[in-house]
Amino acid sequence: MKNKIKVIFTGLILTGWMISCNQAMEQKGHNDHEESIDTHKEEGDGNAGENELHLSDLKFQSLGIKVDTLPTRPLSGVVYANGQLEVPPQHEATVTAIMGGNVTSIKVIEGDRVNKGQSLAYISHPDFTRLQADYMRAFSRLEFLEQEFQRQKKLYDEKIGSGKTFQQTESELNTLKVELKGYEAQLKQLKLDPEKVRKGEIYENIPVPSPISGYIEKVLIQIGQYVQPQTSMFLVMNTEHIHADLMVFEKDVSKVQKGQTISFTIESVSGSELTAKIYAVGRQFEENPKAVHIHAEIQEKEDYLIPGMYINGKIHTTTETVTALPEEAVIEENGNPHIFLAEKHDEDGETEWSFKPVEIRKGASEKGWVEIKLLEPLPDGAQVAWNNGYYLISEMNKSQTEHSH
Repeated sequence: MKNKIKVIFTGLILTGWMISCNQAMEQKGHNDHEESIDTHKEEGDGNAGENELHLSDLKFQSLGIKVDTLPTRPLSGVVYANGQLEVPPQHEATVTAIMGGNVTSIKVIEGDRVNKGQSLAYISHPDFTRLQADYMRAFSRLEFLEQEFQRQKKLYDEKIGSGKTFQQTESELNTLKVELKGYEAQLKQLKLDPEKVRKGEIYENIPVPSPISGYIEKVLIQIGQYVQPQTSMFLVMNTEHIHADLMVFEKDVSKVQKGQTISFTIESVSGSELTAKIYAVGRQFEENPKAVHIHAEIQEKEDYLIPGMYINGKIHTTTETVTALPEEAVIEENGNPHIFLAEKHDEDGETEWSFKPVEIRKGASEKGWVEIKLLEPLPDGAQVAWNNGYYLISEMNKSQTEHSH
């Protein structure tokens, strides 16, 4: 009997111990569940929903984030084109000699500024002296023939002289006058003064003048060199008339017209950004690639502009009013552009801001603004972030990474 009572008592003790253990485990599980809920809630403060960022009003204000409805703004379309700086052919010159001769002196070097008519070099040759001497003899002969003509005319009028002699004298006089005009034209082409030559002033060295004002681009001769009339001696270029020459591809030609503005940069000059206005659009396609030339007058010419410099240009075409945002409001995420939808609300009596990325497509851009093309309409009165786009996406990705761990 005692053994039976002992067994029953032991069983009661074991049953009580098991109940106590179960209650303890249930209580621990309950506490762990509550802790898990609290932890999840704490982590969710920075990321209340998937692909969404929450910021306190204090953080929002300290970052200077600007939010407003999606605005409209006049933006011009853009055609991208490449090319180089050029000078029109009427402002470039290849200098040659009128007559062949030996170079006796060179008066300029490359880079010198010269004026139209300025002597760049001097050449000499016996033919120059011979031409001047022939002109002097012809002029002396003219004076004699004029006197003889007057004498024969008087005799002919008085029926004393022969009509044939008078006519021969008149014909010889007219021929000599033509010959003298030819000599004078040659002397003037050589930049010699016929009147001084008539007075006996003989020039041994003949100047080679510049046909335009500009800068010496190349000196192609040496002292003592014999130059033919077709020999290139100097290259002169007037860079005051330098302009932008760009190539526009066939698909964009219809968008380009005279009067449009171009903003361009020079590849070899960092930080350069200049503007130009189109004054001519080509009417013939170049092959390989198929494109036309457009010519634009540079608005403010800088001293560092040199013909042949490569340029990258943006042609601003027709202006349209479009939905747009500052460029810093648009970010690239997974290769696609996004903006941030912003919403203000109260959370436990505290003001909070939520930001949600919205995928878009970009259109024209100009002066720091970019056209926004929505893939789906935004809710009425919806606000978006106007700045700090990269900060918002960085914080959102950071919160998602922390939450995943």
